Amino acid sequence: MHEETLRKHLREYREGSLSEREVLSLLGSLPYEDLGEVKLDTHRELRRGFPEIIYSPGKSPEQIRAIAEALKERSGAVLFSRVTPAQVVLLREVMTDLYYSEIARAAYRRGEFVEEAGELLVVTAGSSDVPVAEEAALTASLMGCEVTRLYDVGVAGIHRLLDNLPLLRKAQALVVVAGMDGALPSVISGLVAAPVVAIPTSTGYGASFGGVSALLAMLNSCSPGVTVVNIDNGVGGGYAGGLMARGAHRRLPENSVE
Repeated sequence: MHEETLRKHLREYREGSLSEREVLSLLGSLPYEDLGEVKLDTHRELRRGFPEIIYSPGKSPEQIRAIAEALKERSGAVLFSRVTPAQVVLLREVMTDLYYSEIARAAYRRGEFVEEAGELLVVTAGSSDVPVAEEAALTASLMGCEVTRLYDVGVAGIHRLLDNLPLLRKAQALVVVAGMDGALPSVISGLVAAPVVAIPTSTGYGASFGGVSALLAMLNSCSPGVTVVNIDNGVGGGYAGGLMARGAHRRLPENSVE
């Protein structure tokens, strides 16, 4: 439940349009809703500013349906990550307002109450990194960030990156997605003042070890302040970048960003 939703219900109770029984029913679903095998954390948005993200792989059709039934009448953003096409069909039978991003592998609904939460730039080294980048971009946009994309600007043709230096320096936070040698986050971090979240991807040839080489390169970055998430973890990277952009946005004086 979003904070503004709770405030709305409290106003309705004060004005008499919501009964005491209805208020108790709403509060009774906090902090979580027990669906048997699934415990839906309905309190997370109040705690962290963004609801629980439903990781879909491995969930049975019955579990997916139970979660959708529990969420369909609730306001606020919804994000099912790594969904299969079959799961999307099932979800849309229950939640007709869900959108689906095939490239991000996510089903989602935007929240009713979304505040402006800063400017985030999502960058990829290559076009093979785009699916992970799109997962990150979608996550951050559902958190209220204004997301800009800059794709295929890896270090093998670094002039492509340097041509976009003003764009890099405008963002309040950056999410940088790269496989292969994983060098791009370090390069970008050395050029900007904003925090950089690095996402290693499993793209690359044999010695990339499914993204481990990129992960280790990012963890060993010589540019201070690079935050690294797990391999192919677009949700985690987008979430971290969204929190950073949100924090930077709230600290800025009014009208300080052109």
